Amino acid sequence: MPKRRNRYVWASVSVAGMVCLSAGIAATQTSTTSVTTSRATFTSASTSNLNALVRDPGVRGGPPGAGGALADLISSYPQFFDAARDVFQEVDSVSGTVANEDGKGLGPRFNANSCAACHVQPSIGGSSPAVNPQIAMARLDGATNTVPPFLNINGPVREARFVQDPDGSADGGVHDLFVITHRLDAGSCNIQQPHFATAVARNNVIFRIPTPLFGAGLVESITDSAILANGTNASKAGMGISGQANRSGNDGTVTRFGWKAQNKSLLMFAGEAYNVEQGVTNELFPNERDETPGCLLNSMPEDTTNLENGSVYPPSGYSSDVVNFAMFGRLLAPPTPAQPTAATALGQVVFNQIGCNLCHTPSINTGSTFTPTGQSNAAVRAYSDFLVHNMGSGLADRVSQGLASGSEFRTAPLWGLGQRIFFLHDGRTKDLVQAIEAHRSQGSEANQVINNFNQLGPVNAQALLMFLRSL
Repeated sequence: MPKRRNRYVWASVSVAGMVCLSAGIAATQTSTTSVTTSRATFTSASTSNLNALVRDPGVRGGPPGAGGALADLISSYPQFFDAARDVFQEVDSVSGTVANEDGKGLGPRFNANSCAACHVQPSIGGSSPAVNPQIAMARLDGATNTVPPFLNINGPVREARFVQDPDGSADGGVHDLFVITHRLDAGSCNIQQPHFATAVARNNVIFRIPTPLFGAGLVESITDSAILANGTNASKAGMGISGQANRSGNDGTVTRFGWKAQNKSLLMFAGEAYNVEQGVTNELFPNERDETPGCLLNSMPEDTTNLENGSVYPPSGYSSDVVNFAMFGRLLAPPTPAQPTAATALGQVVFNQIGCNLCHTPSINTGSTFTPTGQSNAAVRAYSDFLVHNMGSGLADRVSQGLASGSEFRTAPLWGLGQRIFFLHDGRTKDLVQAIEAHRSQGSEANQVINNFNQLGPVNAQALLMFLRSL
C-alpha cells in the first residue's frame, strides 16, 4: 500500500490567591481528616453545592505536551517512529485512486478515513479534536450519508454500538456511521446507513470516543503480575472499591487497551480499529464486515505485508499499515505534565486523601525490560490501575466485552488530561466537574470517593481540579 507523507496558558494566580492556596496545604491536613473513608451507599438526595463554587480550569493551553517519540530510543527506532507516524496519518479511499487519499480499503462501512482523524488532540496520537471531522466525511467524494443525530460539529468523534439486536438478543457491536454508496470510487455498491434515529428513540445505542495512545508502549510492557499486585491494595475494600482484570479469551493474560480493557496488545488494538472504524481488512481481521455483492471492491486482505518497498525507511515500508500503527503507539512518549505550582501541589495531596489514587494509581513500574529503549522496570505514571470497575447505573452502557460487564470500565489513564477536551467513554461532557460527579450513581465503586470530593471546601476542590488539568 502506498504511504502518503502528510505533513492554556494558565491564568496567573494572584498573590492573595497563592497565599490562600498555600495555606490550604496546611489546612487540608485537618480539613480532610473528617472526610469519610468507609463504604458509601448512594442516595440521590446526597448532593452538594460544590459545583457552584468551583470550576474546571479548562483545556490547558500552550504547546502540546505530547506527540513526540520516547526519549532514549535505541537502534533505528527513532526512524521507525517517524515513518510510522506518517502511515498513521494517511487518508484512505476505497481503492487508493482518489487524489490525496492514497490509502486503500475504506468501507464498505466506516466511521472515519484516517487514524489521525480521531486521534489528534492535542497532537497526533491523542483523542477527539474540537471540530468533529466526521461531519465533513459524511459527504466526502460524492457520498450522500446523513449525519446521525448524535454527532455535531463541536462534539466528539464517536462510534455507535447497538445494545440489542431486533430479536432482543445482545448485540454490543459497532454499527458504522457511514457507507461508501455514491462515492466516486464506490462502483455499484449500494447499501444503507443503519437506522440511528430509531435506535436513539429506543434507547438502543451507546457511544464511545477515541482513547489517546500516548505512552501506550509503556502500558503494553507492564507485566500482568505488576497490575494484579497493585490491584490488591487493602485500602480499596474500605472504600467499596474492588475491580478486576479483564483477560484475553485466547491465552488468559491481562488485557489493558480500550474503554473496557478489551484488547490485549497494540497490534490487536490497531488491527481491530482498522477493520471496524475504517473498514480496512488486514492480516489480523481479513474479512469484510459487510459482504454485500458489489461492495467487495479489492482483493483481501486490503492491508498486508508489502513485498515491494519504496520507503525511505525499509522496516516501515515492508510492514503492513497495522504494524506501523502499532509501532507508532508503542514508541509514543507519555504526555508531559505542566510544571507544578502551589495550587497543583495542594491538589495532588487532595487527590490522594479523598481516594482518587485507589483506582487512578499514580505510577506502576513495568516489571520488564522495554525493548525499544532497553530500560528495565520503568515507571508508568499513567494514573490508572488498568482494571475494570463497576461505575454504576449512571455510566453503564449495557455492553459487555470480555469479563467486563455492561457497567464496568477500565480506569481511564489521567496522564494528558490537561489537554483533553471531551470526557468519559461517550464524550458526554467537556466539563471536568461534571465528569467527576458522573462517577457517582447507584452501584458505583466510586461513590465514596465522590462523596469525599463533595465534602471538600472550595479551595481544596479547586486545587484538585487544577492538579488534574496540570497532568
